[in-house]
Amino acid sequence: MNSIAVEIEMDFPDGVTVRGYERHRGAHVFEVAFATPERCVCPKCKHEGPAQLREKQEMLAIRDLDLLGSPSFWTYQPVLHQCPRCRQRTQVPTPFKRPHVMYTYRFEQCVLEQLVGSSVEDVARRLSISAETVEHILELQLAVERTISPERVITSIGLDELSLKKRHKLYATILSDLTDPEHPQILAVAKGRDRAATEACLAKLTPEQRAQIRSHRTDMSAVYPEVCRARLPNSQLVVDRFHVAKQLGEIVDRVRKKHALTS
Repeated sequence: MNSIAVEIEMDFPDGVTVRGYERHRGAHVFEVAFATPERCVCPKCKHEGPAQLREKQEMLAIRDLDLLGSPSFWTYQPVLHQCPRCRQRTQVPTPFKRPHVMYTYRFEQCVLEQLVGSSVEDVARRLSISAETVEHILELQLAVERTISPERVITSIGLDELSLKKRHKLYATILSDLTDPEHPQILAVAKGRDRAATEACLAKLTPEQRAQIRSHRTDMSAVYPEVCRARLPNSQLVVDRFHVAKQLGEIVDRVRKKHALTS
């Protein structure tokens, strides 16, 4: 069998370097390192001084964006700082993931973007992760304080409601930029699916940005059209075809069951 070398251009966050690569059980695995701080503050005694760093012997693996249709993972050695005053050892935060999770910031963003127009279960199946992981990422994203540049030009938006927990009446509203429909981008996330959540999302936009919007895509909820009419004076409502198809399917299913019972 002949083998060839293939060069792939990868996008890594600033400060992250690649030490090695291998294929493992169909997944792409990158060994990475990251820039460490020159000074650290001890969380125990609050002493600040030059970083006293060493790498732990163990390797951690975290999920990153899919590559060429397959999952990819980053492996890295956690770095410890030992306080010269109290000798407390603490792990140096990594710039590409939040503490106590096993995925990168950009994987979180990918999950959130894939939830637009989809469901928790569908995204979990597509990415080969648990529905609980998707729900946890959504909850983490709710806590993120997002800002939108006032210079950003937005001509089309989407408003979607998502269930935070299976079989529970907990929801979130997501505002996404659909100016480039092939690459939707999340603009705001608010807890709930009522008027207050919708207005909280749209309030992230400046009055000038809201005036620029020409279309807004929503489901068939009565809340979104009412709020959008007041907040988006130049925008045309476009009902999401996913929800139209779902409602038509439910009507057909009810008619089928009714005929089955009477026949």
